[in-house]
Amino acid sequence: MARRRCPLSTASLTSVFVRLKLSLLRNGLRQSSGRRAAFIVSMVLVLLFAALQLLGLFLLRDNEHAMSLVVLLTALLALGWAVLPLFFPSGDETLDPTRLVMLPLRPGPLVASLLVASLVGIGPLFTLCMVVGSAVALSHGAVALLVSIVAVPLTLLVCLALARTVAAANIRLLTSRRGRDLAVLSGLVIAVGIQFVNFGVQRLGDAGGLAALDPAAAIVRWVPPASAIGAVDSASDGAYGTALAQLALSAMALVLLLRAWRRSLTKLMTTPDGSTLAAASEPTRGPSSAGRLHGLLPEGRTGTVMQRGFKYIWRDPKTKGAWVSSLAIGLIVPIFNALQGTGSIYFACFAAGMLGIMMYNQFGQDTSAFWMVAMTISSTRDAYEELRARALAMLVITLPYMTLVSVLTAAVLGRWHDLPEVLGLSFALLGAMLATGAVSSARFPYSIPQDSAYKNVAPGQGGLAWLSILGGMVMAALLCAPVIVLTVLLNASAGSGTQWLLLPVGAAYGALITWAGLRIAAPQTARRLPEILTAVSKG
Repeated sequence: MARRRCPLSTASLTSVFVRLKLSLLRNGLRQSSGRRAAFIVSMVLVLLFAALQLLGLFLLRDNEHAMSLVVLLTALLALGWAVLPLFFPSGDETLDPTRLVMLPLRPGPLVASLLVASLVGIGPLFTLCMVVGSAVALSHGAVALLVSIVAVPLTLLVCLALARTVAAANIRLLTSRRGRDLAVLSGLVIAVGIQFVNFGVQRLGDAGGLAALDPAAAIVRWVPPASAIGAVDSASDGAYGTALAQLALSAMALVLLLRAWRRSLTKLMTTPDGSTLAAASEPTRGPSSAGRLHGLLPEGRTGTVMQRGFKYIWRDPKTKGAWVSSLAIGLIVPIFNALQGTGSIYFACFAAGMLGIMMYNQFGQDTSAFWMVAMTISSTRDAYEELRARALAMLVITLPYMTLVSVLTAAVLGRWHDLPEVLGLSFALLGAMLATGAVSSARFPYSIPQDSAYKNVAPGQGGLAWLSILGGMVMAALLCAPVIVLTVLLNASAGSGTQWLLLPVGAAYGALITWAGLRIAAPQTARRLPEILTAVSKG
């Protein structure tokens, strides 16, 4: 008996996935007016930044070194699409193909449908703006314009296919317990790579401006998808054969990525998941280390909550990855800038800012297990002790770390006399971020999905998460204004020798503002327990 073919065509399947993508976004925004507002604000900010970048690329049109900049920019966009969706919030449920393995779908139509659905979102729109601006900056003449019409969608499709191919190839690894631990190393590599890019930008002015990019661009212009943008420049110069070859390279890359993506989907749909077999066969360790740690902590609720926080940092892959990335960036930024000779002793405060962010969304890391914590909170006093213990667990790590970064920065720069005031500023900044983080955790909780290695925020909550963190950081900076003003006044008094006062003043102010923030957040936490539990359990 002949097997009946699936009546669902590729076009109809594509329509289904596009509607699914829109439905996921729409349902996430329906959860609350606050999330809708956060999403709209974040979208406006991203589009505003894209518009400014687009304007800058338009103004670059007559620059003789425009090709070097836009080709390297396109390569960075492609690199971002390859790695950032794996370790930063994306809000895209369809990025995880394992959710589709039980559906009667063939890999070929599935690839086409997912690729089209990938075009829906702020990220693709931002990329499209950047690619269009890059093409306009290089396009001169009718032939170059025709090449741009092909190069722009080709570049965008290569970026999207690259993201999907990398996701499909690594989903089984990153969703396993041991595999997700590899994200810690990946986050560290990304942090270091970002700093190298930062230092490269700082060096442009010392190395002759955009002309310093020409050697690197001469190579990258032949690497897809940057080669598609390089084809526009080649067509503008009349090198039509070169332009055709560069377009062919990007088209070939797209075909190879789609084939690799299809093979990964076929493997996911036809082979069992054995990524956790090794982890399941490992012997369970005894509780001796946990017992020793508990013996060093205070008794009662405070010690229990602190021990739970340390276990999250050590055992939970996402919490561990966030901590390692923050610790790495907090050390890299001030030390690397100091070694480059462009740094300031005040860059050491960056360590306090990076670790202070970890106080935000304290309840989200508990996920659905927060209900067990909620059962122990029956009063404002219980909420205060819970938040205080979480802050103390952070201080155990952050205080010695901030001191170490400040000492190392002062040693590299030879600014030992500025060490007390930098430490005072760091303590004040950390206290302000702990205070605003506690309030933000109570007012703007969001879920951290555990069933996906690719998302740190549940769909529909991404804008809320970013707005919460950025708003808290701005408020923390405002709370630090008294200490900052005092620092300026003391430094303006030349030869006063009173800058050392900033150390005790900053430490006392940081402790006071932390206490005030916890006191404000405690009644809100106790009152909003049902809302917090609902928000953090959505992942």
